[in-house]
Amino acid sequence: MLEESPKNIRINKYLAMQGVTTRRDADKIIEAGKVTINGRKAVLGDRVNEGDKVEVLKKLKNNFVYFAYYKPRGIITHSPQDGETDIVSLIKIKGVFPIGRLDKDSEGLILLTNDGRITDRLLNPKYEHDKEYIVKTRVPIKEFQLKVMKKGMDLEGMTTAPCKTRLIDDKLFAITISEGQKHQIRRMCDALTLPIDSLKRVRVMNIKLGQLKPNEYRKIEGEELKEFLKSLSL
Repeated sequence: MLEESPKNIRINKYLAMQGVTTRRDADKIIEAGKVTINGRKAVLGDRVNEGDKVEVLKKLKNNFVYFAYYKPRGIITHSPQDGETDIVSLIKIKGVFPIGRLDKDSEGLILLTNDGRITDRLLNPKYEHDKEYIVKTRVPIKEFQLKVMKKGMDLEGMTTAPCKTRLIDDKLFAITISEGQKHQIRRMCDALTLPIDSLKRVRVMNIKLGQLKPNEYRKIEGEELKEFLKSLSL
């Protein structure tokens, strides 16, 4: 039996929220008669209410795959315009999509998968998953600038949460954030008059970029994958 049901929610959405499968694949297992609501076989379009007993009749075997990919600078994550190249058209892995974004001028780690369950759990700010970046600046970094970032900043239309910073050398620092507001690190640096030369994401939760080079990827599996999914409650 799955967790207590919310009020009046479609059965496929409920199964996706519970981490059983994606909403699209939920429709398939419902059609196959593998889901029951209060002892009767569920049908497409059924809705679940608080107190309903929802069960999946047998453990499902999924074909989810996960990859760590080094997005090169100059490549678009999603929705390229004329003359631009996006990740999906560049890689040779079929059936996967990028989770989250890196802007065109940034580079580094992007997760690729066919598992739609992880999108909200990874990107929704309420879950506070760490993402680490290495930033190279065009001018020397002052200690007070990193302290301001660390405490959180009030920017125009944005308030950043406290974060971790670490000076590597006079023009290089690491920053770990648990949110991902649009152009957040670039806007923080702009407000502190720190022009950026390069911005690279090197870690998402326990998944590290490691020795990957631009446009290279590796499969996430074994203990690394187990830890990652466990942290997402999957």
